[in-house]
Amino acid sequence: MLSAFANAFRTPDLRRKLLFVLMIIAIFRLGSQIPTPGVNVANVQECVNIAQEGDSAGLYNLVNLFSGGALLQLTIFALGIMPYITASIILQLLVVVIPRLEALKKEGQSGQTKITQYTRYLTLGLAVLQATGIVALARSGNLLQGCDPEVYPLLHNDSTMTFLVMVVTMTAGTAVIMWLGELITERGVGNGMSLLIFTQVVSGFPASLWAVQQSKGYWVLGIVLLIGLVVIAAVIFVEQAQRRIPVQYARRMVGRKMFGGSSTYIPLKVNQAGVIPVIFASSLLYLPAMLVQFNQNSQSAVLDWVNAHLVRGDHPIYMILFFLLIVFFTYFYVSITFNPQEVADNMKKYGGFIPGIRAGKPTEEYLSYVLSRITLPGALYLGLVALLPLIAFAVIGANQNFPFGGTSILIMVGVALDTVKQIESQLQQRNYEGFLR
Repeated sequence: MLSAFANAFRTPDLRRKLLFVLMIIAIFRLGSQIPTPGVNVANVQECVNIAQEGDSAGLYNLVNLFSGGALLQLTIFALGIMPYITASIILQLLVVVIPRLEALKKEGQSGQTKITQYTRYLTLGLAVLQATGIVALARSGNLLQGCDPEVYPLLHNDSTMTFLVMVVTMTAGTAVIMWLGELITERGVGNGMSLLIFTQVVSGFPASLWAVQQSKGYWVLGIVLLIGLVVIAAVIFVEQAQRRIPVQYARRMVGRKMFGGSSTYIPLKVNQAGVIPVIFASSLLYLPAMLVQFNQNSQSAVLDWVNAHLVRGDHPIYMILFFLLIVFFTYFYVSITFNPQEVADNMKKYGGFIPGIRAGKPTEEYLSYVLSRITLPGALYLGLVALLPLIAFAVIGANQNFPFGGTSILIMVGVALDTVKQIESQLQQRNYEGFLR
């Protein structure tokens, strides 16, 4: 492994790309520490400490995760990559619904360029909405529960000009993050947006581990690290697992040349949906918590029940609902991202067939059957991994940002594997021994 790293840095072209990626990551992390103009930094830090001690920051855990902790500190990169993720998911869903977008997707690179442009515009629109909501909550003192806004005001003043400056600054920060991600994709190694998400997730690991040590001691920290290694190994195993469906192409004569006769396979991953179902389920379960927060002064039996059962992640009802939503969204997302009919039609068009299965409708039915069979273990796997931090919070009383579980571990392993494979491919082009042996 170390010799492979050395070989990567001995290659001038690859070394420049890796150093460029490291430089962009350093700029990204620097921006995550610079406060937005108008923020009272000392009061924000005090309120974050109070919120963490009272475990009342759970409402924003997902967004705070993708911002590397920058959200609750109201920095210029407070929104992180979350608006882009949301915009990308929305566009993927709309491609299935809107014929115009579906036609653009089939146009190839030119159509994908237009969809990417639409994603950028939607990202900026979502950034404006999210920044407005966050600044409004900070202005009213409701961003962090348990912190008295009269004693610890988060802003130096609540004027309209300060409000607008903060919204514009956070929106511009999101635009800069998009630009940095695209620079990594074009001039560096790996997918830029994924690497930025990976950076923000990993940046919270030291603080989370230290919090476990401070609250429970070194024995519990050792157990957590051991569990983390087991979880990482299991996630890597499942992420690499796939069902390979063999495909044979018949020989055909085109002019004077013979084409076809080759055999290949269709790789169907066990976790075909990735981390998207966890994000969907988490976002949906945040709606009841937001409803309670915006109606704190209201007296209602429904709100009291929601606050008791659907806000705290350690409640069994919350866990069961979270698990069921992940399973549902896994099937839903796989159904819209993999179309067995389209795959079967393309195979028939180019003379391909699955051995023992007739082309056309039987191939479509076979692909649907196999996909449904492997999606079930993938959905159960996602649900169990996502429940790890909630179970840890209930059993050992750790903070809900438990490092080895949920969205963080899925993103960390997935992006790391993809980036290592890309470095490996570039090393193999130069006849070096790479990472994967």
